[in-house]
Amino acid sequence: MKKGQELTGKVLYVNFPNKAVIETEEGLVTAKNALPGQEVKVRVIKNRKGKPEASVLEVIKEADDAVKAQCPHFGQCGGCTFLTMTYEKELKLKQEQAKKLLDTVVEPESYVWEPIKASPVFEGYRNKMEFSFGDEYKDGPLSLGMHKRGSFYDVVMTDSCYICDEDYRKILKSVRDYWADKGYKFFHKMRHEGYLRHLLVRKAVYSGEIMVALVTSSESNPDLTEFTDMLLSLDLKGKIVSILHTINDSTSDVVQSDRTDILYGRDYIEETILGLKFKISEFSFFQTNSRSAEVLYSAVRDFIGDLSEGGEPDKIVYDLYSGTGTITQLMSPVAKKVIGVEIVEEAVLAARDNTKLNGINNCEFICGDVLKAIDDIDQKPDFIILDPPRDGIHPKALPKILNYGVDRIVYISCKLTSLIRDLEPIQAAGYKVERAVCVDQFPWTGGIETIVLLSKK
Repeated sequence: MKKGQELTGKVLYVNFPNKAVIETEEGLVTAKNALPGQEVKVRVIKNRKGKPEASVLEVIKEADDAVKAQCPHFGQCGGCTFLTMTYEKELKLKQEQAKKLLDTVVEPESYVWEPIKASPVFEGYRNKMEFSFGDEYKDGPLSLGMHKRGSFYDVVMTDSCYICDEDYRKILKSVRDYWADKGYKFFHKMRHEGYLRHLLVRKAVYSGEIMVALVTSSESNPDLTEFTDMLLSLDLKGKIVSILHTINDSTSDVVQSDRTDILYGRDYIEETILGLKFKISEFSFFQTNSRSAEVLYSAVRDFIGDLSEGGEPDKIVYDLYSGTGTITQLMSPVAKKVIGVEIVEEAVLAARDNTKLNGINNCEFICGDVLKAIDDIDQKPDFIILDPPRDGIHPKALPKILNYGVDRIVYISCKLTSLIRDLEPIQAAGYKVERAVCVDQFPWTGGIETIVLLSKK
């Protein structure tokens, strides 16, 4: 196959997270954004070492069991992948992808593989959305939404997004219309000029509290009183309790803060997970699907089991990469002490506030990189929980963690390929995979959470 060659073929299967294997008259080729059973036209973009990769030009024919996408933005927006599949078929595909990957590093029959746990909701499930300001085409009108599939620049106005609820859609449209009427420009990624950058919206599922954060550059300094009043006048099912203005002059396209001002209310919302209350600030890490998070954390507690074995809690537990301390607090009833380690200072401060909010006094939170922070902890662990970011555990931190030689480790992963990479040295250190299960935190997207229980041989 040659670069630029156009071929047609049928999708045989899709590997994690989004690599379709397509059978063509010239042989097998891989491409993103194609689904099992589709007949597609592709263009070869490279062929290295006999492994051709292509881009999908068009779907010639949908799979026989395809359904109509529930979202009008599907195909343009880069957010969702599986909206032309039934949810049952999506779950089956994700389960197969995870098992196939896990079996590359673990003997297939040596562990208990449990059925995937579905999300209790799969429409309007997001409790956080980060929208970008931009335009849908060069020099087009102001847009606010998600990046167009395969594009770094173009932004699709996702005012009918299926995975966030009606309040998000009303806020998004109102904010776009407000700034379009005012004539303000979006921050241009190449020229590094313009005012409007992002809109962050968080909504607690159980309390209904809403946070709206406008992220801009410091190029302009408009009075935001009218903007605040406009938001507060919206007819929403939830209640806005926090309106923030975050200034970000970074040249990179990330949501971060050089300074944040409170325009209305407070700088957090409150959510409840499994009976525990949590304050969630603008940059706090919190699972984006609150109802499925309860499924995830219940599964984690089940994997951990009874540490006290019927007696008084006497075990020291490390919760590494602890975020805002959700798992740390859920472990507190069955442990003598739980020590959470997290590098993001804001998350650590929130975790400490949350333990006070819930009246928990046997949790300690340390702010620092796991690689260095664990060297300074005097109390050695009896049990370790690992919930690292997408890239997994730092290769220099992993040997230190394994040197504790604890009997059991629970690893929670949001990126299967990182988990697979880390499992090899973990098993080489004498640990055996006992149980594994997937939890669908992110319906319609390629993401999946995987929990693995490891025990010392």
